Amino acid sequence: MEKILVTGATGQIGTVLTKRLREKFGRENVIATDIKEGEDLRDNQPFLFLDILNKIRLQEIVQDHGITQIYHLAAILSASGEYNPKKTWNINLNGLFSILDLAKDGIINKIFFPSTIAVFGNTTPRIQTPQNVPLLPQTVYGMSKTAGELWCNYYNSKFDVDVRSVRYPGIIGHQSIPSGGTTDYAVEIYHAALKDGHYTCFLAKDTRLPMLYMPDALDATIKLMEAPIENIKVRSSYNLSAMSFTPGEIAEVIKKRIPNFTMNYKPDFRQDIAASWSESIDDSQARNDWNWLPSFDLEKMTDDMLDNLRAKYNRNV
Repeated sequence: MEKILVTGATGQIGTVLTKRLREKFGRENVIATDIKEGEDLRDNQPFLFLDILNKIRLQEIVQDHGITQIYHLAAILSASGEYNPKKTWNINLNGLFSILDLAKDGIINKIFFPSTIAVFGNTTPRIQTPQNVPLLPQTVYGMSKTAGELWCNYYNSKFDVDVRSVRYPGIIGHQSIPSGGTTDYAVEIYHAALKDGHYTCFLAKDTRLPMLYMPDALDATIKLMEAPIENIKVRSSYNLSAMSFTPGEIAEVIKKRIPNFTMNYKPDFRQDIAASWSESIDDSQARNDWNWLPSFDLEKMTDDMLDNLRAKYNRNV
């Protein structure tokens, strides 16, 4: 039986991924760690405090619990990272090194490292961005993830470390409201539509970005980790996407379901970040290598988001 460690387990993806992994492998076989204890995991032990920069404590936890795989989600995200670039670089890279070294030394068998569309920049084709393109990111978050991809590829080629990665687009889920990301509007808008009937968007109306619904993100992550090793052809990071839309388009889809919903636009510093990213992604290599296929488009995702949030807020809107 696999014994799994999740770092950054109280984040937007980590909270939901930890629950999915526990359903699959058993609660006792998935150890959640973070620098804070999230409410969703508080009653769902085991949870351990872990500063990802504490390499000694990380190794103690791994060895004490017989960990075989690590899903390394601990990171500072794009918008938050711009407030403290050196801290972001330190956490995002040195935390990864500690985990790669555990695999190099034969202490763990497999690593999941999430990369991001933030690795793309103004040198990257913005429409149907190919798998292999020049990377010139515009944020320290993107820089750290680009470097992380290169180090993952290096550890695989030099030390045969089985590290696997996808470039997540914007992730949308009803389980929590994310913070610190440039695509957060696509989650916030659903909450605001039900609670207030209005949303002020921090991106311009026509800013098109690739997105992925949380169930698809989880399916892709686990599918990648369970794929036969001979099928993994990319050891930097796989492109991944399901849909692309603008704030204006998601607002119109919501209005079809909540006719009184209104939205205005006040772009802030995140607009410049979004403008440097891809509008759509070519993820054909992931589809070919390990049979990735999304299940949700914008319409289907909106129905599911609103159904789940209505239950949360007890709203009939």
